[in-house]
Amino acid sequence: MSAARPWLVTGATGFVGRHLVAALRADAEPVRALVRAPGASLPDGVARHVGDLLQPASLHGAGAGVRGVFHLAGYAHALHADAERARRVNVEGTRALLVALEAEGAPPVVYVSSVKATGRHPRECLDEAAATPPDGLYGRLKREAEALVLDYGRRTGAHVAILRPALVYGPGVKGNLAALYAAVRRGRFPLLPETGQCRSLVDVRDLVAALRLAMTRPTARGRVYHVTDGECYSTRRLALACYRACGRPPPRLAVPLGLLRWGARLGDRLERWTGRALPLDSAVLARLTESACYEAARIRRELGFVPRWRFEEAVREGGLE
Repeated sequence: MSAARPWLVTGATGFVGRHLVAALRADAEPVRALVRAPGASLPDGVARHVGDLLQPASLHGAGAGVRGVFHLAGYAHALHADAERARRVNVEGTRALLVALEAEGAPPVVYVSSVKATGRHPRECLDEAAATPPDGLYGRLKREAEALVLDYGRRTGAHVAILRPALVYGPGVKGNLAALYAAVRRGRFPLLPETGQCRSLVDVRDLVAALRLAMTRPTARGRVYHVTDGECYSTRRLALACYRACGRPPPRLAVPLGLLRWGARLGDRLERWTGRALPLDSAVLARLTESACYEAARIRRELGFVPRWRFEEAVREGGLE
C-alpha cells in the first residue's frame, strides 16, 4: 500500500519539523527524517537518514521509496554574519537535495519558504502575486530556493508546492514571540500604544495542517501559498494576550509613541558610539510598530485551509512553552 511508504522530512528536529513529525506519527504515518547528527533526538518509530545539505553525496538514498518530501531545513540565524553559509544551505543545499530526489524517482516536494520571499509593505496587505521585492537577504534566498523547487516540478512532472508562512507561534516557539512572553511574565515589557499596525501570524499546528493539504491536494501543484491565521495583530494585542495568559494585570498607561521614537534615535546613536546592540533602536521600534500583513485567501479557496488557532488561544493554552 502506498501509505506504507514513508514521508521524508528535512529539518525534522526544528520547531515546525517537530510538530509535523508528531502529527504524521499520530496518524500512524511512517516518517523518515533527514538529520545531520546520527544521535539526533527523534520520536519513537521515526527512521533516520544521516545526511547534510552541504554534502551532496550524503543525500544519496534519502528519498528512495518515499511518498513525498517536506523540505523544512534551512538557515535563518545570523544571516549577515555568515551570508555565504546562508546561501549554501538555503539555495545550494536545496539544489543538492532536488538533484538527489530526481535520481530517486522525483517524489513530490512541499517546500517551506517564508512571507519574506513576498516582501513587505508598510501599509498594504500583500498577496502572493504582489510585485514587491523580497524582504532582506533571507527573503532573497528563499525566493531563489522556491525557483529551484518549481523548476524541479516542471522538469520532472512531480507535484510541488510552496508555502510562505507568516511569523509562526505555538507550543515551543523561540525567537521574538517567546521573548515577548518571557518579558511580560517577568513584568519587563511596557504596554505600547495602538499604531494601526497589522502583522500576520500563524500557529504551528495550522501550518502543519497546511503542509499536509499542500502535499495531498492536486490543486496545490505548482502553486505558492501564504499561510496565516487570518488575524491582524499589533504588538499591543500580543502583549495584552500574554498578560492575560500570565495572570498579570497590564500597565495602566501605555508608553507614548513619541517617547519610543526618541528612545530609538538615542539607541541608534549609542550603538554607533559603543558598537553594542541595545534593547531599543530604530530596527527594534520598526518590528514593534510597523505592519507586515499578508493575504491568505488563495490557500483557503484552493485547498480548503481553515485555521483553527489564534494567538490568544495558543498563549492561554500553553504559554508558548
